[in-house]
Amino acid sequence: MSNQPNKNENKLATRISRPQTIAGAMGGLLRIFGVRASDSDLMMRWDEIMGPDIASVARVAAVKKTRDGKYNITIRPINPAMALTLSYRADEITEKLNNYFGRNAVGKISFRR
Repeated sequence: MSNQPNKNENKLATRISRPQTIAGAMGGLLRIFGVRASDSDLMMRWDEIMGPDIASVARVAAVKKTRDGKYNITIRPINPAMALTLSYRADEITEKLNNYFGRNAVGKISFRR
């Protein structure tokens, strides 16, 4: 038995060496407690949510919540030539985002060059 704490123990006590934004800190806390419903958390966890194949070619440009509680998400391809390819995968992206939010939350996905 070692005096070293287990890596999984006390996740909240992990200190970050630089200041964080409130959205960044809250996103980390929400992830620890399993709550997923904020657009800032979506932007921070984009790579994890989309997987390497989509995350390597696209980033979230904007997230707007509509009056009916759905999200309109604008995605910016890293290379403008990938916009057409990503538009063909819009249903897959929508499914992954709805799985992340845990409900049918995506109203519209648009692509901006």
